Amino acid sequence: MALTPMIDYEQCASEFKLEVPAHFNFGHDVIDEQARRHDKPALIWCDAAGRERFFNFSDISRLSNQLANLLASEGLTKGDRVLILLPRIPEWQISMIACLKAGIIPIPCVEMLTAKDVAFRIEDSGAKAVITTTANIEKFSAIENLQACLVVGAATGRWISLDDSQKHPEQFTCAQMNAEDPALLYYTSGSSGNPKGVLHSSRGIYSWRLSAAWWQTLQESDIKWCTSDTGWAKAGTGILFGPWSRGSCVLFYDGKFDAAERLRLLARYKVTVFCAPATEFRHLVNLSVDAVDLSALRLNVSAGESVNPEIVKRWKEMTGAQLLDGYGQTETLMTVLNYPCMPVKPGSMGKPIPGTRFKILGDADEILNTNEVGHLAMELPNPQFMLGYWNNPQRTAENIHQVNGIDYWITGDLASIDADGYVFYAGRNDDIISSAGYRIGPTEVENVLIEHPAVLESAVVASPDAQRGEVVKAFIVLRNPGEASEALATALQEHVKTLTAAYKYPRKIEFVASLPKNPSGKVMRKVLRDLEKQHGSGG
Repeated sequence: MALTPMIDYEQCASEFKLEVPAHFNFGHDVIDEQARRHDKPALIWCDAAGRERFFNFSDISRLSNQLANLLASEGLTKGDRVLILLPRIPEWQISMIACLKAGIIPIPCVEMLTAKDVAFRIEDSGAKAVITTTANIEKFSAIENLQACLVVGAATGRWISLDDSQKHPEQFTCAQMNAEDPALLYYTSGSSGNPKGVLHSSRGIYSWRLSAAWWQTLQESDIKWCTSDTGWAKAGTGILFGPWSRGSCVLFYDGKFDAAERLRLLARYKVTVFCAPATEFRHLVNLSVDAVDLSALRLNVSAGESVNPEIVKRWKEMTGAQLLDGYGQTETLMTVLNYPCMPVKPGSMGKPIPGTRFKILGDADEILNTNEVGHLAMELPNPQFMLGYWNNPQRTAENIHQVNGIDYWITGDLASIDADGYVFYAGRNDDIISSAGYRIGPTEVENVLIEHPAVLESAVVASPDAQRGEVVKAFIVLRNPGEASEALATALQEHVKTLTAAYKYPRKIEFVASLPKNPSGKVMRKVLRDLEKQHGSGG
């Protein structure tokens, strides 16, 4: 926990190399050690009904020990998989830590998964047990070959109540976890086909403290709130592994998104570091903060999708606290970040976290020059990188290319790197728009559109065109839907032409009530792009 937040990026980037311990068990080496060394508040839980629960690190240590003993009594051992389908309740953290202590591989999942979704994950992973709530029991009714079924609440039939763990000893001998031992399995949401399992090691969990120290600059005195759902990798780094590796207290809120309630909770619990997706900030900046005291708030971070520079500017003006964008993947977690210690370039994802190196590769795996858009590729080995896709080494290998004797992970994202080392996101590989020979990244156009006062949200995709091959089309959600008109569409086109290269302006504009998003709030351009292809082919 002695990692000091950096004060000079260039020095840290040039000198830093993470020393990963040979053995690391997050439950033992972070949770139990924090409880022993300096017991303090670890978790503040609240929900939409106003209920609250409070936990010190010693509480998390004791409760996870008891649950680990319960799991062991059901015959679960190191390397077994357990699917965890829980909402934002403390039992999620306790279950995750209990599994890690026992060397059991947790599979965190969002609660909105269907019976078909969980059946696929259980079959694909070979999970032997599940932990869920009474509201979700029915999703597992057709799954017969489970070794243990644990439920938060009253138990019926084959289900065992998590309350039974209180009958078990408060001490537990944690499994010895080697750095490369499998420790955690995520399933990506995926835009088509079945999701793929992303397997991470103990080494990966250890390394995720880097972004907590240098991006979020977390300390033991901080209260951190990350609004991510429990099944996403961002919840792992933003709610669990990152802040608790730093000894920070976490706010955990179980309730639907409500912008005004977000502000009230920030003020009530004196949150110091706030993490939310760009979608939430787009709504938050439209509120007044005059009636809430956000003086405790010192830093905001966001990941998952690019935060428009206009939103960054407005939030800073409202709260006085920086909003720093960042980039990561389920396969790597946070790897390109803006840091409090360095200037922010509008529209940039920042610079690689110290110890991580990126190149921009062309279609033939050639290394591209400064400011050229190509494939964002991360140099390997890297401690944050996954062990691989679950039971699919071929798919893992397909995304690792060797260039000049060095292996690179091809992220699937397009980007450029400027002369100062800042990385600029240009879209997914299949998001790029090729119009009359020009390659256009949708993010830049979206960033310009969001600066117009009439625009709440926008998504830009390719639309088939007989003459140009493709043209830029913008789907736009207005702040006031009643303002939609051809005149406004023309005004928005002129707005884009004024602020960026004219060839990038949206030749087509469609006003919509909402944009399609995945469960984590990320805009699904693929849905819009596929609709455009259907319309273009007469479908």
